[in-house]
Amino acid sequence: MNKIWLSSPHMGGTELKYVNEAFDTNWIAPLGPNVNGFESDLQDYLDIKHAAVLSSGTAAIHLALILLNVGYGDEVICQSFTFSASANPIVYQGATPVFVDSEPDTWNMCPKQLRLAIEDRLLKGKKPKAIIPVHLYGMPAKMKEIAQVAQEFDIPIIEDAAEALGSKYGDQCCGTFGKFGILSFNGNKIITTSGGGALISNERSLIEKARFLSTQARDSAPHYQHSVIGYNYRMSNVAAGIGRGQMEVLNHHVDKRRGVHLYYEKALSNLTGVRFLSEPSGSFSNRWLTCILVDPQKTGGITREHIRLQLESENIESRPLWKPMHLQPVFADAPYYGETLAETLFQNGLCLPSGSNLSSQDLDRVSQSIVSLFR
Repeated sequence: MNKIWLSSPHMGGTELKYVNEAFDTNWIAPLGPNVNGFESDLQDYLDIKHAAVLSSGTAAIHLALILLNVGYGDEVICQSFTFSASANPIVYQGATPVFVDSEPDTWNMCPKQLRLAIEDRLLKGKKPKAIIPVHLYGMPAKMKEIAQVAQEFDIPIIEDAAEALGSKYGDQCCGTFGKFGILSFNGNKIITTSGGGALISNERSLIEKARFLSTQARDSAPHYQHSVIGYNYRMSNVAAGIGRGQMEVLNHHVDKRRGVHLYYEKALSNLTGVRFLSEPSGSFSNRWLTCILVDPQKTGGITREHIRLQLESENIESRPLWKPMHLQPVFADAPYYGETLAETLFQNGLCLPSGSNLSSQDLDRVSQSIVSLFR
């Protein structure tokens, strides 16, 4: 049987037009018209004033931390239930991540635990330098409550929207609530540039500084002169060309992924012990990945691992939900605030194939494989 992937790249057809323009005009260098155009496309779509396209979402978080002067001995609060790229750049800067549990409505950072974490760190004489909430699997976090806590304690937000391009909280695009927003265009994201990311903000000076740092921090001089440490983080003009073409089909990809979610809900919602994450009122999720929670006490002993192995036996890729950062060996000594929700989600959750290029036959094959296990 053909492989069904979890979330494979999906080209729209116009990407080559922009890539060929780069070749035809010999704009193969790191910068060029596609870079400027891609940044402009993102600004218009998100209704944000400034964007810098970069080599990855991880690079964007790293630059945001640098611009907030995070350094050795500092602490940064980070959602525990996320991919390691949300937390790794904190360590790049010699700082310590302080992990916070999720809440059940969105599976994202719990505002109550966030407050408790800040208050306890202050009692210990350590005011966190930043807060990194994540819109996991495209579901918007409770940004109103998180922003209220952040504002009360005067701590800037780095909003990790790597998985949430096309999602909205209220009438506002995810990624535009914090001092910085982070996007990812990795191969499995809702649009892709093969690899890549973006740092977005409404503050011009911050994005200009990010562009400077991302191009090796070369001073304005006829020779190569450097007064600060720089990074090779800028997106190439060729990759940005792919991004320009992908932006033309972004809304289509969102519609397709939301359709995938509805298909699975209809096909699997009658299975006892299997449930989906509902979309809270006022939120709009791009449904980057459709996830299920499996309760073995209600399924007659069937676990998410039984389902994963069943799908694997039929050449269908699925994946457990993120293992929380506070359970990762590399972060074993990091502070953690919360209970066990993130751990329960990891133990019982499974991501189903969700690509915007899946056919109805693909979705039926996935659904029937799962249903057959329950029979």
